[in-house]
Amino acid sequence: MRHVITALVMNEPGVLAHVAGMFSARGFNIDSLVVGRTDDPNFSRMTIVVIADERTLDQVRKQLGKIVTVVRVRDYKESPFVARDLMLVKLSAPPKVRSEVIELAGLFRGRVVDVGQNTIMVELSGEEDKLDAFVELVRPYGIRELARTGVIAMARGAEAVRSTGSEDPRPATGASPLARREPLARRQPSQAELEATPPG
Repeated sequence: MRHVITALVMNEPGVLAHVAGMFSARGFNIDSLVVGRTDDPNFSRMTIVVIADERTLDQVRKQLGKIVTVVRVRDYKESPFVARDLMLVKLSAPPKVRSEVIELAGLFRGRVVDVGQNTIMVELSGEEDKLDAFVELVRPYGIRELARTGVIAMARGAEAVRSTGSEDPRPATGASPLARREPLARRQPSQAELEATPPG
């Protein structure tokens, strides 16, 4: 089963490698892992999609919570949330079929962002199923190149994953608990942590 987890992490060298290394070392199956900046320059937000059963999901949450640079962990197991993926796809589109491709992009609320002599690039965002459906429809035209960001997610309503205690104190019914940890002062990783961090 696919699960979406958000982790707020400190902006320190090697954090992404440390988290990815933890998943790899324990054999957890990552479907996607996205990292981006937040409104606070001291923190970044990771959105991780894992393929796991309940027991493995619980292990993932616990292992993430043990990493020093991970401030908060939120799993959207039973609470409502919004998830989006972004895709750029470059298609073979000579003049005789270009209007067809543009029409398909419009039906999916996509946007043409580049046009070449025999190619066209479309930007499309939305749920993963929507992007997958578009890819299958345009595949016969010829896909030259495709890139997707992976899933980002956010809980519906007032609940928020923050570095301070400002999230909604009334979690949604049935929502998984938010792993809370006091914000940590920025520090340089120890020599032992650097040696334990996998390359890359």
